[in-house]
Amino acid sequence: MTEGGPFAQQDDAFMAAALAFGRRNMGRTGPNPAVGALIVKDGVVIARGATAVGGRPHAEAVAVAAAGEAARGATLYATLEPCSHHGATPPCVDAIIGAGIARVVSALEDPDARVAGRGHARLREAGIEVAVGVRAREARADHLGHILRVTQGRPLVTLKLAQTADGYAAGAEHDPRLFITGAVADAATHIERALHGAIMIGAGTASVDDPLLTVRLPGLEGVKPLRVVLDAGLRLSRRSRLAATARETPTLVIAGEKVAEAAAAEFFDATAIEVARVAQEASGRLVLSAALAELAARGVTRVFSEGGPRVAESLLLGALADEVVLHTGRKPLGRPGRLALSPAARARLEDRAAYRLADEAMLGSDHMTRYERIG
Repeated sequence: MTEGGPFAQQDDAFMAAALAFGRRNMGRTGPNPAVGALIVKDGVVIARGATAVGGRPHAEAVAVAAAGEAARGATLYATLEPCSHHGATPPCVDAIIGAGIARVVSALEDPDARVAGRGHARLREAGIEVAVGVRAREARADHLGHILRVTQGRPLVTLKLAQTADGYAAGAEHDPRLFITGAVADAATHIERALHGAIMIGAGTASVDDPLLTVRLPGLEGVKPLRVVLDAGLRLSRRSRLAATARETPTLVIAGEKVAEAAAAEFFDATAIEVARVAQEASGRLVLSAALAELAARGVTRVFSEGGPRVAESLLLGALADEVVLHTGRKPLGRPGRLALSPAARARLEDRAAYRLADEAMLGSDHMTRYERIG
């Protein structure tokens, strides 16, 4: 752990820059983490790298290749421990050692059992000075999806909800759809979508709202997170906008194990939407942890849930919502409707032992609050 020392201020500044650079491909590097790397010599950044879309090449390898001979004697800043195992590409530690890097500053040890301290050990054995722990808290937040996938077999989940000033997500049954937030908050939602590998909703939201679940911002047209519908009974309409666009945008329905394999295959043939089947509770609802494990097995590390009140309650009460983003509109509904959060779910979010308020801001006329799960 780096504590003070002659490089403390410089290390902090360059690691902050490495973290910012690594976020440029966040949500698109799965199953690998979105790492950032800088190579610095005589106080000047001479090369930088971010893990590429799809997860390869890794950030450190990109930076080393960009630096070339200038890397000799320089310092490498990496937001996660460089890998030491042979996978689809050679270990990053080999590239670092071969480049003649003199010092490596790493934000965090990688909990992946294939690395887990071995990368740092290999560097030290090669005579490279290694410092670990600079901006570790920020790095853990950035890499939490990777951490949860390798330690718990599930991705990070960001739960997003919009509510009226009096706490409703929708009007009464058969009421027209509410448009709660304005353009600034809606744009923020599209940015959040782009930072996640999958966008997840429940069957009810799919039926009532018929959403597209795409990233619709200038310059981000090519960003296409996997669209996921939690649909125990495989009831998604074949005339939905999701089905109509499934050949252009990857889409997955997670159905219950009671859905026949033949029915899932026929649905795929008709819509181009893949169907995965997972365990169901006695009530017939999907086992949410099993659905998330299915996504992790597919290499997804970050999920953005826009699934509505029912999915929100399950995520919160199941301790599966790692971040909660709540957009509160300026106007109240002023009549009975559907609560954005059930009393039990709201109590969990407001429990200071379970969640902490991490951020709040005004997005136009809407109020955004972001919470982080504790533990």
